[in-house]
Amino acid sequence: IRAINVGQIFSVLFFLQLTAGPHRLLAVQAAQHVALNVPETKVTTLENGLRVASEDSGLSTCTVGLWIDAGSRYENQRNNGTAHFLEHMAFKGTRKRSQLDLELEIENMGAHLNAYTSREQTVYYAKAFTKDLPRAVEILADIIQNSTLGEAEIERERGVILREMQEVETNLQEVVFDYLHATAYHSTALGRTILGPTENIKTINRGDLVEYITTHYKGPRIVLAAAGGVSHGELIELARHHFGKLPGHYEGEAPALPLCHFTGSEIRVRDDKMPLAHMAIAVEAVGWSHPDTIPLMVANTLIGNWDRSLGGGVNLSSKLAQMACQGNLCHSFQSFNTCYTDTGLWGLYMVCEPGTIGEMMHYMQMEWMSLCTSVTEAEVARAKNLLKTNMLLHLDGSTPICEDIGRQMLCYSRRIPLHELEARIDAIDATTIKEACTKYIYNKAPAIAAVGPIEQLPDYNQIRRGLFWMRS
Repeated sequence: IRAINVGQIFSVLFFLQLTAGPHRLLAVQAAQHVALNVPETKVTTLENGLRVASEDSGLSTCTVGLWIDAGSRYENQRNNGTAHFLEHMAFKGTRKRSQLDLELEIENMGAHLNAYTSREQTVYYAKAFTKDLPRAVEILADIIQNSTLGEAEIERERGVILREMQEVETNLQEVVFDYLHATAYHSTALGRTILGPTENIKTINRGDLVEYITTHYKGPRIVLAAAGGVSHGELIELARHHFGKLPGHYEGEAPALPLCHFTGSEIRVRDDKMPLAHMAIAVEAVGWSHPDTIPLMVANTLIGNWDRSLGGGVNLSSKLAQMACQGNLCHSFQSFNTCYTDTGLWGLYMVCEPGTIGEMMHYMQMEWMSLCTSVTEAEVARAKNLLKTNMLLHLDGSTPICEDIGRQMLCYSRRIPLHELEARIDAIDATTIKEACTKYIYNKAPAIAAVGPIEQLPDYNQIRRGLFWMRS
């Protein structure tokens, strides 16, 4: 077993690199002060490659979960939807517990058991009292290693997933983002939906589920993360006992991350019976660990979010929010920066009435071009403060902290301490933003997805031209 504390070592070194000369002593003192006041994220790697990561904040409750480097991106056209189907089957009984026994045990503990699947990760987690951590870990180990995957339960879950797909189809934001991925990553794994197509859900069988588990649920691709009232030493012993027999190696070659190339393109689904148009436009951004991730996060914050129901807008710092409010250009918009391992989507989702689509698109392009050419230091400083605030507010409670640990361990192989991330954000200035945005936005072919009464949405070439030459 190899115990490491890379996060704090790296963060102190990074902090020292930002300073020199007489300020060096102050930097050392500041770093030591932070290290004393921030709970340490401890990381240990077992012999089979499974990583155990935890943060002990001394609470009476805890969140513990398994973050697995396996999602819909690792599927092909034939088995697309398997990872999500498997997530559903995890709670339907094991060799030790029936579904009823599992549900009663969780209820009697006063705990919560949940799971979700994304394009690159599958997560199973439990929230419980600190005293019940051993039972929670044992249950998580049981459901991913001993699920019976019974034929009757598989058939029942088909209906559940098909109903879930119908519900997703009523969520237009989900629909638009699925279309956006489909057009941005043509005929590749990231272009497929997480739930999979209907025909796959109707044909996925037990063999497909077992094959997915044996292919992807390996020690080096799993992180056991925990936060709240957690003893790292106890968690290591629990992990060794319950997960020590998980295979750590592949008999042949390990499955490679499927390549997914971005394509500037569009999908339009016109439906004039709908009252509002739902649209998303994005350029290709970067993966989690790329150096340009932080500048693009700040740029994303500069564009901001706005909703008509909030009442504000005219006095918000986001210029696009000011114009949307004053000109009644849209019902809402939301900037996004979606990162994957080696690529990403940076863009804007908006909901407009049919008559304001063209004008909203024009002002959005103006703001994107402003990021490339004329953003000011004051605007960047305000966005950096807002980004840091949102980052801290997100980490409120053991569950988001546990999720942050698990995700970062998969993405970066360590957890980046907050003071290091803040130092990286503070290092961004207006020049950095202009350079990054020019690199990824200016004169780039975007991906566009639009649903609803979109007759007045400009044609693709006109939108494309707006990303390097604005009308007067």
